[in-house]
Amino acid sequence: MREAIHPETTITSVTCGNCGASFATRSTVSELRLDVCSSCHPAYTGGVERQAAGTRVERFNKRWRSGV
Repeated sequence: MREAIHPETTITSVTCGNCGASFATRSTVSELRLDVCSSCHPAYTGGVERQAAGTRVERFNKRWRSGV
């Protein structure tokens, strides 16, 4: 493996601009600010409701039982 071709990584502070949550990770930059994180994103917090259309099998059975 070649020497000195990879950038240096440091401990990075990641902060959410929406809810203010923060955590540490490794990155090539010293600080990151996110628009939305997993603590406040609707898909992770249950804010997004599933569609009532059902699964593919349910849709298939509904279509072919109706005689279309």
